[in-house]
Amino acid sequence: MSNEKFLYNRINSKNTDFVMWMGFPGIYSFSMSSLGYLWMFKTIDEIEGVNIERICSDTENTQYNISDVKVFGFSFSFDMDFLTIFSMLEKYNLPLKAKERDKFPLIFAGGPVVSANPEPYKDFFDFFIIGDGEDVNLKVIDICKSNQDKTKDYILKHLSEIEGVYVPKYPKKVKKLTKKLSECIYTPVLSENAFFKDTFILEMSRGCANRCGFCLASYLNLPLRCVPYDELLKTIDLGLNYTNKIALLGAQISAHPHFHDVCKYIYNKIQNGEKIEMSVSSLRVDAITPDVVKTLVAAGQKNSTLAIEAGSDRLRKVINKNLTEEQIFDAVKIARDNGLKGLKFYGMIGLPTETQEDLFEIIELARKLKKENKGFDISFGFSSFVPKPHTPFQWCGRENTKSLEEKSNFLKKELHKLGITAHVSSIKWDYWQTVLSRGDASLNDLIFKAYKYGGKLGAFKKAAKELKINSDSFATDNYSFEKELPWDFIEINPDKEFLIQENQKLICSR
Repeated sequence: MSNEKFLYNRINSKNTDFVMWMGFPGIYSFSMSSLGYLWMFKTIDEIEGVNIERICSDTENTQYNISDVKVFGFSFSFDMDFLTIFSMLEKYNLPLKAKERDKFPLIFAGGPVVSANPEPYKDFFDFFIIGDGEDVNLKVIDICKSNQDKTKDYILKHLSEIEGVYVPKYPKKVKKLTKKLSECIYTPVLSENAFFKDTFILEMSRGCANRCGFCLASYLNLPLRCVPYDELLKTIDLGLNYTNKIALLGAQISAHPHFHDVCKYIYNKIQNGEKIEMSVSSLRVDAITPDVVKTLVAAGQKNSTLAIEAGSDRLRKVINKNLTEEQIFDAVKIARDNGLKGLKFYGMIGLPTETQEDLFEIIELARKLKKENKGFDISFGFSSFVPKPHTPFQWCGRENTKSLEEKSNFLKKELHKLGITAHVSSIKWDYWQTVLSRGDASLNDLIFKAYKYGGKLGAFKKAAKELKINSDSFATDNYSFEKELPWDFIEINPDKEFLIQENQKLICSR
């Protein structure tokens, strides 16, 4: 794209005919704000022997023909991404099922969805990257390139021997990859057409030590790893050479031992006359301090998001969100007194052990926040609980849809009475997200049919009915600890025994 600015030295002319496509299941503007996707592109683009091209759902013209492409990789971050991936494969006349693609490029996927549980999608991809892919991607491409004159089966057999690669044709235990963060991952290509226009995103940390019982982002990325402080400053300075917009990313950035030092570094630059716009992905309530808020305000941020998850102290303890109401009120006061104009509180409904009393406590919390902070913008956003693999709550069934919709309507109605805006995610779509999250290989036919029937809610119901698949067995059933789970073949720390102990500690003791 003519308006793109590359922050690394590209090799302008490569003496190779090996072509790879890097697919993003969304439009171009979203892809240009996807840090992981762009970083993978950069690392492969720096290889002398590979011509790589980014392909998005709205790509109209390509530099290379599909007949020239040897490998087509996809970023797979959200459960429903498969719908867009399938449409992109069909756009380039590629059969959806791997067994029908002998003379076509190898198709693979990486990202949190397939790292957690690739089984519902195994018929459609030749292989998967399980876990952090920065290093293994380079090994994969090297094998594919070195053996491009060999059969597809020969290449897949070799790929199956690499740690962190899952080849469905050659099933075995697969170890989830965990990378040390010795370097800082950052936006390598800036664009004014990105969703976050010309914004330089940098990863401060990966993982989260808080270990909320439902949180895949925490458990899939343990242990918490932090980029060295000197690397962060060097990367911030690199970004500020190209743009004045920076964003700090991480599931728990405030846990970085130098988070406050980074804020001070940026604050001092602003005080010295530099015009910097800075945002953060989200903050923990106990990370709201005057110096942090002053930095955000000086950098142009007017609002922030706080994840409180639940309205009662009791339920927050159940999910391992050890946060008191007093801390919440202290954080709001600090935010208000130091210049923020508003806060959005993120919560979840349908959590294990939740009662109607817990919902009443959300309303009461909101009422008190509104009363004590007149003129301060307070809003709420909710999703419904989706049990995720590799978490202590993976055995917990989801509440039925009718019950959750009643809770959703109750919250919206009661918060509206208080003059507070509330948004709740689609309960019906969250149901199907749960089915896919806890799904097994039997769902390959379901998602194929659901896609062919248009990919709407009715398409999933119709496909399940035709195939006689009991979707509730994945969504609402509670599982025993003895049950063999579809993702058990993925070796990950902490292991299953630890998750069982954590489940019992959090749920059974309350």
